[in-house]
Parts: sequence; structure tokens; C-alpha cells
Amino acid sequence: MFDTVVIATDGSASAERAVTAALDIASRFDATAHALYVVDAGEIAGSPEAVREEFEQALATSGGRALTFVREAAQADAETASDGTEAVITAIREGDPAAEICAYAEDIDADVIATGTRGRHGEHGYLLGSVAEGVVRRSAIPVLTVRQIEAATKDH
Repeated sequence: MFDTVVIATDGSASAERAVTAALDIASRFDATAHALYVVDAGEIAGSPEAVREEFEQALATSGGRALTFVREAAQADAETASDGTEAVITAIREGDPAAEICAYAEDIDADVIATGTRGRHGEHGYLLGSVAEGVVRRSAIPVLTVRQIEAATKDH
């Protein structure tokens, strides 16, 4: 059913839950897992020119850490399963995150995209995110959105 799983990550806690779910799917279906981090070109363009290059490098570094987390989680799963599971394939792209995630999934002929529903922008703003929502709206393939579980319940 699933041969190729794309894990869209930004390194947030919500994305970490999506990583766990996506790696589980990949393991259950013996699918290849691809982890993708997108450097948001809009964030870079909107930053002050004096710090733009440094900011872009910081985002790329953050992406590297996010992808390392996915690789390490996949390795831990493989060691637990001890079935010779292939290491996760990683990639970094730059552009509009939702568009790049969908384009990447199309490029590799993915069967499903997994993403968290709340990213680095947290509860501020509309970013349910806006990336997860954009992927759901644009994607021609199924999208698994994994909700961040609140650390503590709030009384209303």
C-alpha cells in the first residue's frame, strides 16, 4: 500500500510526533522513508537584509538538526527491529514549504506525506499550520497530519 513515505519536518515537537508516526508506517509497510526540511524562502526574504545570509544559514542548520533527529529515530527503530531496515533518505529544499513538500513528494512518487500540525511558529498565528494546511490542500496524495498533544490540559 505504501512504498514511499515523505516525512516533512521543521524540528518542532509536533514534527517529532509526525516522525514517529511516519517511521511506524514505513516500518509496517516496509516502505522507504524520505525526510524533508524546507528552508522557508519567504522568511528569508522578509528578514532584514543585513542579517539575511546569517538567518538563511541558521535555518539550514536547524534543518540539519531536524533531519539528524529523523535519521537517529530511524536508526533506533531499525536496531529495535533488527531487520536491516534501510536508513532514511534526507533532503533540504528552499522555497515555499507547502509547495516544496508537495513537489518533493511528486518528484519521488511518494505514496503518503506525514507532517505535524503545529510547527516552529507555535500557537502564534494561523500556522496550523499554514504549512500543514497548504500541503493538505495541494497534495495529490494522502497526507497524514499528526497533532501535537498538549503537555498539560487547560481548564476552560
